[in-house]
Amino acid sequence: MKNYKYIAITAVAVVLAGCDFFDSKSPSAQDATQVFSNENSTEQVIAGVYEQFGQDKSFRNRLACGYQGMNTDVEYGNKNSGRAEWNIYAMSPTSGDLSTANGKDPWGYLNTAIERCNNIIEGIEAYGDTSSVKMKYMLGEAYFLRSFCYLQMVQLWGDVPARFTSIATDEAGMKTKKSDRTNVLKQLRIDLKKAAQLMPWSNECPGTAANYTGRPSRGAAYALLARVDLMYAGKGVRPATWQEGPEFLVDDASLRQELNTEVMWACAQIIKNGNEAVKFQSNYEDIFKKICADETNYYNSEVFWEIAFADGSRGQVLQYNCTKMDKAIGGLKNNEGGSSNSSVGIVPTLYYDFEPNDVRRDVTMARYIWVYDNGKEFNSDPDKVKQAFPLVDVANNEKFLYQKQNMIGSWYGNKYRVEWMTRNRTGNDDGINFPIIRYADVLLMAAEASIGGIGGDMPTDLYGVDGKACFDKVRARAHASARELNMANIQEERKLELTGEYIRKYDLMRWGILKETLENAHVRLANMRAHSGEFAGLQDTLYIKYKYVEDEYSFAAGIKGFIIDSVYGLNKGELGQPASYNPENGWRKGNLYAGSSGEQLAPDNYMLFDREYPNRLNGRQYWPIFSVNVGQSEGALWNDYDYANTGE
Repeated sequence: MKNYKYIAITAVAVVLAGCDFFDSKSPSAQDATQVFSNENSTEQVIAGVYEQFGQDKSFRNRLACGYQGMNTDVEYGNKNSGRAEWNIYAMSPTSGDLSTANGKDPWGYLNTAIERCNNIIEGIEAYGDTSSVKMKYMLGEAYFLRSFCYLQMVQLWGDVPARFTSIATDEAGMKTKKSDRTNVLKQLRIDLKKAAQLMPWSNECPGTAANYTGRPSRGAAYALLARVDLMYAGKGVRPATWQEGPEFLVDDASLRQELNTEVMWACAQIIKNGNEAVKFQSNYEDIFKKICADETNYYNSEVFWEIAFADGSRGQVLQYNCTKMDKAIGGLKNNEGGSSNSSVGIVPTLYYDFEPNDVRRDVTMARYIWVYDNGKEFNSDPDKVKQAFPLVDVANNEKFLYQKQNMIGSWYGNKYRVEWMTRNRTGNDDGINFPIIRYADVLLMAAEASIGGIGGDMPTDLYGVDGKACFDKVRARAHASARELNMANIQEERKLELTGEYIRKYDLMRWGILKETLENAHVRLANMRAHSGEFAGLQDTLYIKYKYVEDEYSFAAGIKGFIIDSVYGLNKGELGQPASYNPENGWRKGNLYAGSSGEQLAPDNYMLFDREYPNRLNGRQYWPIFSVNVGQSEGALWNDYDYANTGE
């Protein structure tokens, strides 16, 4: 179970954490001396940074819940029938579901967290005893958290203010002008190396931070540094003109080489540390089972750092990132109450990108929803229910639990499952932690940097790390065949390994291929719909048969459970009906591509971007800065790309 929850902080911690850090009035020097010379009060102030992650429209129910990282060639935001503006690159500065009139939105929360980190860093460096292991750790933690928040801002908005001093010590304060993201990324490289030196490895961290995935350690700092470096060396879109410099020199091969070398160095610190290497899980499914089961022991988990939410009182990670289960309340294991927004769908072409034996496929995507009823959701004809579920007392309307096959356009992410929890879920806030970075990502970053990344700028030192061995290790765990190490295969492997973890979009952006990848995804969907090209040999009809699993997945003993076991017609070349097909022995059939609401993959029903305005993908890969934030900045903020030109 979770042993330390920052989001569920006490009232005392809130008071101490505030001060109010976002007020232009800073605490007196005496107040700061008292706070930052004491380890306990300093730790409570740090809790105020984490507290921002649990707010409404922050990570609690937006940034960890399908509002960022959508859409890609593998992840599909299906909220509002898939047409929510943040999904299809049609956002405006007044997007109502993300911005608010009072500025309590992702921009405001991340900036508040950054300002609190600024105060903590300045306070500890001025008044803290950094010879103390705990105080030294907390200083490193503040540098890490500030870097994480800034990386989030760069991923979401591109160019943002580089504000690395507190309001109290900077004349510009909250009026610091937006500048080239290079100014931010440069500083993050410095800060994360400093954080890595200040924080020990997890087992040596002080107090409740020891062996805990909910607080960072040296490994997390090195992993985040590698992510920053690869973004810095990438090809993300830039504004047509520059209002604040310096400009990033996109053709600076020597800088890219330096960045790739630093990636190798940072990854080597982790990979060559035997104590850290044990984090790589031997079973892919176990990674996510452990997250759902509240496994926060650092050395039992593949996660370097995750945002921790309070059990059942904060955080809606499961609700948004699971297959639908609201029709199985009281029937599905641990599913006592709460809705399932299930906003993250899986683009169905992904199914065919996995090799048939790749264990990641069925962990990553669910082709079904859970239902608990008397079979009416399955079929209104009791005789057909009885044929499919012969062990059920249909005559007496016995309720039972089963997986209902979904059509092709309604497949969901499956890495978060209520049946994997160790607690009962009673409401929308399920308290599942949100993982930020894990070991396989580090292995793949090392593999990418070892061949020079997207620009082919080879590192000057591999620091004893074999990039091909790192790449092979990830594929071997998946039971996937060996492949050559090159950029095309790295890009494919990161897709297969990390789908549903909100990394794909930012990978495509830094590789400079988001637009072409999305356009190609629509071509592939059209081919799938027509059963042509690479999807020749598919058919519309799917045949399924159920397996009785007793009460293994059931909420209470005695509730009969059934899962989809035999499937025919999904794989290429499976045409006609299975040889053993007979409705009387449990086989059922249905159309996979069309239903009462129309064709699942018809262009008007399935949108990864607004095809009426395809050129928006040249600029609107980033979010606009919300109007309320721009308006409060007194000219320090503005929107670039076509947000500024069209006013949309």
